[in-house]
Amino acid sequence: MASLKINAIVLLILVSLLIGNSSAQLSTSFYSISCPKLYQTVKSAVQSAINKETRMGASLLRLFFHDCFVNGCDGSLLLDDTSSFTGEKRAAPNVNSARGFEVIGNIKSAVEKVCPGVVSCADILAVTARDSVVILGGPNWNVKLGRRDARTASQSAANSSIPPATSNLNRLISSFSAVGLSTKDMVALSGAHTIGQARCTSFRPRIFNETNNLDASYARTRQSNCPRSSGSGDNNLAPLDLQTPIKFDNNYFKNLVNKKGLLHSDQQLFNGGSADSIVTGYSNNPSSFSSDFVTAMIKMGDIRPLTGSNGEIRKNCRGIN
Repeated sequence: MASLKINAIVLLILVSLLIGNSSAQLSTSFYSISCPKLYQTVKSAVQSAINKETRMGASLLRLFFHDCFVNGCDGSLLLDDTSSFTGEKRAAPNVNSARGFEVIGNIKSAVEKVCPGVVSCADILAVTARDSVVILGGPNWNVKLGRRDARTASQSAANSSIPPATSNLNRLISSFSAVGLSTKDMVALSGAHTIGQARCTSFRPRIFNETNNLDASYARTRQSNCPRSSGSGDNNLAPLDLQTPIKFDNNYFKNLVNKKGLLHSDQQLFNGGSADSIVTGYSNNPSSFSSDFVTAMIKMGDIRPLTGSNGEIRKNCRGIN
């Protein structure tokens, strides 16, 4: 009799684990019935935004990264401050830097028109990131969906979780490892810097203070639009990829090999450390980079999603329901 009870308890535990695991699974076909027009709606809006400003593609991709690194891919980055929490938009890595929130809002509105109350803001970030990469010439992949939206956000978690541009290689490796991403994932995801731009404040210390791992002529080029004195030209922009700043390719890694990484954290990937061989491989083999980038993006999208009955489906990405 006792053994029957034990067996029943074990069976209940196994069933509960299976249910828990299945509810936590994301799926590439999650909205195939509930919102069949999702992909075309998002793609059209992303294309329109990039047509207006090419840089927006990189900005939208970055939003997904900054969302996933802070308590998982849950749309918390998009929340405005409330009386009960201070959001992530004004955290150090995001203030005067993260952009494209209005584009996400427009996409959410368009999606709400075709299937109201169905698609989460967290999932919109995931699809938007993929579409931005594809539109700018990068690889395509099937996006896993089914995330739900957080009801809170954390400025302190954003400050501690997102590695700054001043990071050395060890800090980059540990920051990515903390969310389950390997060194290879980290290098591949850093390749997103093949598109986009950075503000003078992000690279001023590098172009004036670093010499051993910085091409001198490249430094002079960047100095011409980024004065040494703080407060002068702080918001002046420079492309993260000198060669093809609006095309998603592997030139970012070629730049690193030639000591032409814009940010300190960029050049740390090729500076006599454990990531050098990965950078060299990607600089010589664009298909290898594309394949590993896709793998890393899917892994990043799996970071601590809210699923099942956790969280909510926001009506407006800027505030909880």
